[in-house]
Amino acid sequence: MTTHQTSSLLVGLAAVVFLARVLGMLARRLNQPAVIGEVLAGIALGPTLFHGALSDALFPAGIRPLLAALAAVGVAAFMFLVGLEWDAAMIRGSGSLAATVSFSSVLLPFGLGMLLALYLMDDYGTGDRTAFMLFMGIAMSITAFPVLARILTDRRMSRSPLGVVALACASIDDVLAWSLLAAVIAVSGSAGPDQWRILLAVPYLLAMLFVVRPLLRRFVARRPALTLTPTVFAAVLVGLLLSAAATEWVGLHYIFGAFLFGVILPREGSERLRADVHERLGHLSGTLLLPVFFLVAGLQVDLSGLDAGGLGALGLILLVAVGGKFTGAFAAARLNRMPLRQSAALATLMNTRGLTELIVLNVGLQLGFLDRDLYSLMVVMAVVTTAMAGPLLSWIIGRPTDPDAPRPPAHPTATTPSATTTAPATGTGTEHAAGTVGTPA
Repeated sequence: MTTHQTSSLLVGLAAVVFLARVLGMLARRLNQPAVIGEVLAGIALGPTLFHGALSDALFPAGIRPLLAALAAVGVAAFMFLVGLEWDAAMIRGSGSLAATVSFSSVLLPFGLGMLLALYLMDDYGTGDRTAFMLFMGIAMSITAFPVLARILTDRRMSRSPLGVVALACASIDDVLAWSLLAAVIAVSGSAGPDQWRILLAVPYLLAMLFVVRPLLRRFVARRPALTLTPTVFAAVLVGLLLSAAATEWVGLHYIFGAFLFGVILPREGSERLRADVHERLGHLSGTLLLPVFFLVAGLQVDLSGLDAGGLGALGLILLVAVGGKFTGAFAAARLNRMPLRQSAALATLMNTRGLTELIVLNVGLQLGFLDRDLYSLMVVMAVVTTAMAGPLLSWIIGRPTDPDAPRPPAHPTATTPSATTTAPATGTGTEHAAGTVGTPA
């Protein structure tokens, strides 16, 4: 790197961190997730404003590959932390309600998204018709677990019957969405001289679940006083990066390996260690690396040439995304005899997309499933659906209340898990995630 490139990189990073922090704090003051402000910071630094003059001045072409590399590390760290807080026990304790709502709120928008892809094919379609349709279905089906959990935490609803069900539904949604995305990537990337590598994906998954995880459990069980020393933290980082590299090499995306390594880390007997990992890694990723990702994502968003046709396509995208997700979740909740208002609140929560949607959209852009114009519209959809969740929830069930105040009992015929069920100690260490660790909200 030349001296000019080095100074440009450092100045650009300073601008990204500053603007993301300021707009994130502003979003929080407006009772919005900080991710809204941080995404808008990335878009503001992109080509949408001033025809790209600002982005070209701050981020010349020579440093953009370095920014993309930092963004990839940030996404890997985020996905690891999402996997670390994912708890299968929460799903097992949620009864049939969470499973029914999750499947319905994924399958309906997935099908509608595929139909929408057919309509948009002529204007926005890519070379692979099937991959485009499947990816659009997945993009419409996403629920952002961290943002949803943050909304519940801010409203002191994490341990309420509605909150527990919503978290369980979002957890199942995560598994379904990532599994579908992995399948689409595997199928679409199965051509070429290295196509045999994709056959290693299933053996790798099985080895991580049934070989590496038991070994890690045994290691932690023999060291009850294990703390997050620099050596232990380095070992966690090595495991995270190697797992991400492995899934990237076999033909899946690195996000799957990072998520999987977080899932397999032991839970029993390592609560303090896990919290320390959240705090240390979450501060770094949330303050520096993820804002760089928002910048890289924003550099690909160009709304300056949006015309009437683009606005019409955006309206259809919003209609399918919001309507499909809400209708699927609401109908399933009502079929399980959940009260009307609670069903509407649950369906509203399932419409939060946030950072998870942005990660999926960037994967689609990188792999050629989306072109830049449709990607820009989908990013707007992600921002709008995330921003509307909080106000709609307030309109449906009212403002946040004291968690210690007595609540009316759950509907006697609703299959709702007990409010005393332990909610996950969620938190990616960032303001747009759910946790109590990390940067102050």
